[in-house]
Amino acid sequence: MSKGFLLGIETSCDETSASVITYEGVALSNIIYSQIELHNQYGGIVPELASRDHALKIETVVAQALQAAGVSPKDITSVGVTAGPGLLGCILVGLSFAKAFALAKDIPLVGVDHVRAHALSALIKKDKNDLHKPEFPFLSMVVSGGHTSIYIVNSVTDIQRVASTVDDAAGEVFDKVARFMGLGYPGGKILSDLAKQGDNKKFKFTKPNVKGREHDFSFSGLKTAAITYAKGIDRNSHDLKDLAASFQEIVCTTLVDKLLLQAKERNIKDLVIGGGVASNYRLRDLLQERSRAVDLTPWLVPVEFCTDNAAMIANYARLALEKGEHCFTSQMAKTPAYSTTRK
Repeated sequence: MSKGFLLGIETSCDETSASVITYEGVALSNIIYSQIELHNQYGGIVPELASRDHALKIETVVAQALQAAGVSPKDITSVGVTAGPGLLGCILVGLSFAKAFALAKDIPLVGVDHVRAHALSALIKKDKNDLHKPEFPFLSMVVSGGHTSIYIVNSVTDIQRVASTVDDAAGEVFDKVARFMGLGYPGGKILSDLAKQGDNKKFKFTKPNVKGREHDFSFSGLKTAAITYAKGIDRNSHDLKDLAASFQEIVCTTLVDKLLLQAKERNIKDLVIGGGVASNYRLRDLLQERSRAVDLTPWLVPVEFCTDNAAMIANYARLALEKGEHCFTSQMAKTPAYSTTRK
């Protein structure tokens, strides 16, 4: 299928997003409505409020994505939608809208695994001249508030997880430590900004290792150590900035170390990072510095495609359709919620 455009819909957590892409992979629009202000007063995401807000916003967000792309509903010839993982109530809002849209137009509907979409997000094109992309096989590390995993991406349909966190995700510990430091919500971005003013060698952290599982991640110990340090410092002193910088440094170093270890053992040259934490400036800088020093190629997903977004969902659906995989006719839209990527 090459005529028309593909609509992507993402509602897995607290962003309502819609995107229109071409079948060549160019993102024509990527509208994201964030619920940060809604959840700020609670210090975290309230699932029921999140799903209700998705229901209120999704039609408007889709309309904005179509308008920004300069297309109309009749130009859409397939739909990709997040089918998991995520908050169930939130996912059902997006699935319901996507099913109705596909059924009304009698076009293919593709359910997309949210994490795998992150893993392939480096393949999204910002414009038709954006042709330089990682080649299969490549390593893709997905780092977010809910996930910290490394995948070997052999092809669109062959994505294997080779490492993951045994406890907290990296984004989760950023947010939790920031909250304890009194930095507000969402804390990860605030902590990162504060770290720019601090000394990343001031506070000492032990590099975390998982006994018998050297490729996997563990961040709960770092979280506890950071909170212990925070208890003993003046929240108004420069020490707070130093703690933010030191904590960020050990987390980012750990992430890059594990990714480089996989690259060395598997002899893979192209390294991708995606997910919300992949927008962290220190992680991006560190990956570029360390990988190029050993003749590896870092691929940094553009920041607008790092957070939860519909462009990555549409992109994965596009690639799946090209391979004839996980493609459902509009009649399948009548079935209950499903995940197309379960084996």
